Amino acid sequence: MSLRLLGAAVLALAGVAHGPLALAQGAGAAAASTPTPDLRAVVARARPSVLPVGTYSPTATPRFGFRGSGFVVGDGHHVATNAHVLPNEIEPGARLAVLAQNAAPGREAGDVRFATLVSTDRAHDVALLRLDGPALPPLALAGARRAEEGKTIALMGYPIGGALGFSPVTHRGIVASVTTVALPAPTAAQLDPRALARLRAGNFEVLQLDATAYPGNSGGPVLDADTGEVIGVVNMVLVRGSRETALSAPTGITYAIPVQHLRALLDEARQAAPPPR
Repeated sequence: MSLRLLGAAVLALAGVAHGPLALAQGAGAAAASTPTPDLRAVVARARPSVLPVGTYSPTATPRFGFRGSGFVVGDGHHVATNAHVLPNEIEPGARLAVLAQNAAPGREAGDVRFATLVSTDRAHDVALLRLDGPALPPLALAGARRAEEGKTIALMGYPIGGALGFSPVTHRGIVASVTTVALPAPTAAQLDPRALARLRAGNFEVLQLDATAYPGNSGGPVLDADTGEVIGVVNMVLVRGSRETALSAPTGITYAIPVQHLRALLDEARQAAPPPR
């Protein structure tokens, strides 16, 4: 199950984490309240478009190997997810699989649909797959406007993967901060090698969310709770200490890649597509 984890104890000590994100700013747990009618409508519309992403082998047990979350975009034949959700060393054209949602309300995803890797942007940790077969309902992507701090959001995906069944789960929160993907440590000696590589490659902004995500949520959409548009892609979560505490004592601090990086990848795929006959 895929979700990048950042250790809070390491952050407090050195100022950078063991992943490409660095210092986390404080945020409390998302306020719990009854979902508004608008949010209920957003969730109902988005649900068929949020899919488990993984691999498939007819001889494996289970046959579908869950790796993370994804969601349908563009013309309904493309699925967006995190690059780190995919198997290591995977090349464009490689075969993957998703579980499409069944039409009957209350039923879990179950229809295997094969997908081909189109392209990845590893610097921003986004990837694009192309689905075989009929189109599925796509999610609308937000425009180029920067996400506003304090904006109410909903993130959807498959926390803990198949352990809870393949039925999409929604968590509510806000955009707590728009921050940078890596912040320098007090001294160069304290820089984690991956954070240093991130700084050399060029920094960029990420969304810090006051919302709880778990292993398996990686690659799922962050939705504007008012419009249902995708404003980001779930990427990482801050944890206190070990990976196990991500489940037992979640911090409620999650990070997401802004949607413009996914839009750029989708635009590249459209330009590279062969012209219609």
